[in-house]
Amino acid sequence: MNKKYIYIGAGLGAVLIVAIVYSVFQVTSLKREVDLVNAENEQLLLTNEQLTLSNEYAVIDAEFKQYENQATTFANDTILAKYTAAKDKVEQLMAELKSEKVKSQAQIKKLQDEIATLRGLLRHYVAQIDSLGKENAGLRAENAEIRNRNESLTSQVQEVSKRNETLSERMTLAEKLNVTGVSIMSLKGNGKKEKNITKAKQLKVSFTIPQNNSTPVGEKTIYLRIVSPEGALLGNAGTFDFEGGNVPCTAKKKIEYSGEEIPAVEIYWDVNTTLTPGEYTVELFADNYRLTSRKFILKK
Repeated sequence: MNKKYIYIGAGLGAVLIVAIVYSVFQVTSLKREVDLVNAENEQLLLTNEQLTLSNEYAVIDAEFKQYENQATTFANDTILAKYTAAKDKVEQLMAELKSEKVKSQAQIKKLQDEIATLRGLLRHYVAQIDSLGKENAGLRAENAEIRNRNESLTSQVQEVSKRNETLSERMTLAEKLNVTGVSIMSLKGNGKKEKNITKAKQLKVSFTIPQNNSTPVGEKTIYLRIVSPEGALLGNAGTFDFEGGNVPCTAKKKIEYSGEEIPAVEIYWDVNTTLTPGEYTVELFADNYRLTSRKFILKK
């Protein structure tokens, strides 16, 4: 009887042991599966974080590249050097993570820190560029104001120059010898008036030189030009300087001018050809000025 119970107890004990061993195996196996799932989840989270950081880096780098033109302004700036160094470190970490199947939280943390550094440097860099832009805008406004002032001064100078030129011209014209009462008369051989121009032996041009205190005093040479109706210059008394050229004249006369009026100045030309009726032009010159140009009808 006792042996029977002993065998039964031994059998139950063996079953219990097997059950315990099986349970332990099942628990161990289940724990391994849970650990594996947790590890896979952690890798997925780390991979997702890696992708997020990679996208953030791409956004930061693209924003930085918008300021490549301004970057030349800060070529020697430590911020640019620091940004370049941090960028290289980020790209190195990203390459390492990409090549490894198992991601490390420590590596992800390093990548997070370097991207945070990039973000801070970019903010500082953009702030500097913005400050420089404001300074440049201020300088442009100041330069525009200076240009406006210079244009205003230039306009004033030009206006003063024009006034001076006008005054100079007026002064120069004021110095010109004046003539009034210009007339031409054909004469007979005895010096009396000849009404028929075809019978004239002499032509007399008369005029008055009025008083002019602005005209320099001294000896003056008055040059006379008489142009026939056919357009030919009468006479040949040499040439005189006028406006950079040599101009032939009909006759000339020297006078002494003291600033006072000289009435009845007369210049004669001896006719050496038969003159025709028509319109004659009389011109008087002195001191490189054309004093007058008048037209007269001489009849037959």
